[in-house]
Amino acid sequence: MGKLEGKVAIVTGASKGIGASIAAHLAAEGAAVVVNYFSSTEGYEFAPLEDVTEEHFHKQFDLNVLGLILASKEAGKHMKSGGSIVNISSVASTVTPPNSVVYSASKAAVDAVAKAMSKELGPRNIRVNGISPGVIETEGVNAAGLMESDLVKQITVQAPLGRIGQPADVAPAAVFLASDDAAYITGDTLLVSGGIR
Repeated sequence: MGKLEGKVAIVTGASKGIGASIAAHLAAEGAAVVVNYFSSTEGYEFAPLEDVTEEHFHKQFDLNVLGLILASKEAGKHMKSGGSIVNISSVASTVTPPNSVVYSASKAAVDAVAKAMSKELGPRNIRVNGISPGVIETEGVNAAGLMESDLVKQITVQAPLGRIGQPADVAPAAVFLASDDAAYITGDTLLVSGGIR
C-alpha cells in the first residue's frame, strides 16, 4: 500500500519535466492524480536587466505567483478535512543568478506565499510547503540552451554532488511533503539542489 492511497492529487504543469515526474511518483504511491498543463514549449525566461519589460514581468509573476495563489485558493475549497499544498519554487530565489532578476523575484515570492498560506490554512489542517529545485535537466532548460551554458557548467563544478539534477530527483520530495510523513511540516521550503545554496 502506497503512502498516498485514497488521496487525490492535482498537479499543475504536469505535461513535462518536474511536473510530469511528480505526477508519476504520486500515482505510484497510490494517489488518484488529476493533471493540468499548458502545452508551451518555451523554456525559462532569463533576461538581462536592460531587456526586462512590463510584459516580461507580468508574464512571470502571473504564471509563477498569481497562478499558484489562484490554484491554491480553489484547491483549498475542496480540502474539507485537511490536506497538503506543495509549491515549486527555485534555488534561483536565493542564489539569484545573473539575468534572472524577474524570475528570481517571482520564485522568492513563491517562498513567501508558502509561509503566509501555511499560517492562514494551518487552522484547517492544510499544510503548505515548497520545493526549491536547483538546476534540473528538463525540456525547458534544454529548449533555453542552458545545458551548454557557462552557468550550468559552473553549477555542475560547484555542486557538492558534482551534477545537475533530474526531474526524478525532485519528485520524491513532493511525495514526502504530500504524505503523512510530513504531518508536522508546514511553511517550509525544501532545497533539492544537489547542495547548491
